[in-house]
Amino acid sequence: MTDLFTVETRIEDHLGRTGTLRTPHGDIETPAFIAVGTKATVKAVLPESMKELGAQAVLANAYHLYLQPGPDIVDEAGGLGTFMNWDGPTFTDSGGFQVMSLGVGFKKVISMDATRVESDDVIAEGKERLAHVDDDGVTFKSHLDGSRHRFTPEVSMQIQHQLGADIMFAFDELTTLMNTRAYQEQSLDRTQAWAVRCIAEHERLTAERVGKPYQALFGVVQGAQYEDLRRKAAHDLETIVGETGRGFDGYGIGGALEKQNLGTIVRWVNEELPEHKPRHMLGISEPDDFFVAIENGADTFDCVNPSRVARNAAIYTPDGRFNINTARFRRDFTPIDEECDCYTCAHYTRAYMHHLFKAKEMLASTLATIHNERFTVRLVDDIRASIRDGRFQELKKETLARFYS
Repeated sequence: MTDLFTVETRIEDHLGRTGTLRTPHGDIETPAFIAVGTKATVKAVLPESMKELGAQAVLANAYHLYLQPGPDIVDEAGGLGTFMNWDGPTFTDSGGFQVMSLGVGFKKVISMDATRVESDDVIAEGKERLAHVDDDGVTFKSHLDGSRHRFTPEVSMQIQHQLGADIMFAFDELTTLMNTRAYQEQSLDRTQAWAVRCIAEHERLTAERVGKPYQALFGVVQGAQYEDLRRKAAHDLETIVGETGRGFDGYGIGGALEKQNLGTIVRWVNEELPEHKPRHMLGISEPDDFFVAIENGADTFDCVNPSRVARNAAIYTPDGRFNINTARFRRDFTPIDEECDCYTCAHYTRAYMHHLFKAKEMLASTLATIHNERFTVRLVDDIRASIRDGRFQELKKETLARFYS
């Protein structure tokens, strides 16, 4: 597939830009937020509702779909998009994050506290280590039934080819900020070796699965909080080419990041990565993180946060985040957000939302998720428009001052 990505407008004196990412199921205007539909569904929300609220693409999870229902079933259904009745672009992650996070028991967080003790045996309190890494791959126990499984770069590629997403990611090892420098170096070498194997298997499967749309493969840049490791990882991934002479189609910026250094780390990576290829930021969705990452050259993002916090009654608005289930909203008959154009804000009040959460009605999650996903998609859309109009810095200042006031 040629001309996957075109760079358009740029942010003056910064790495940020707008662009168009082309897939077999439609174009994605970037910067763009990619909604996370972990198990081939954005929890509590119809795919049609995601389309209506402006989502350009969705990302599903290779690990979870491998365990249930199985990639062969998704393949037989016609691929991820057909299976979930989503006709737009799709992404799948490699399963690497889930396997590793199960290994140490940490949830998906952008910011870990790097000031804590360094240890390569770190594990979250009260958790069992479910995954064990070696140079060939990862052996892990299913969180569903305890059955044992094995992921290698080749297995991850096979699963993702069966899932059939337009964009997929190479299998990588996710480390935590608490791993030692020595382990980070060892892990980086391992991820690099796995990247070589991913490209080889990707080429083999692409040739074998004749008649299927081309699936773009993104390499994943690790390196934790170390500048030399981040730059080395980005540079080394770009040198990998398969037998066809083709390298990675784009890149994911992964790993646990210190939130306060997010922009710096993204800049290190993007100064090394090729200008003409797309860059995906794995796992961010807070307003300040968007502005910082976009300014430093990130093109697309995914995160479960908008839907996850919605199910816990947390609502995003331009004036900050609040919990709709608190007493002050019992008799508040105004929309969640007067400025929002989503279905929820057009039809329902804060008082009704408060009632749904208190009554533990399933509709609460649906309506709150629609709103939060719309807020997030719209924010990134506004940032994209501001870059085109030459007013990115102005929008950044206004938005963040209001949201964090």
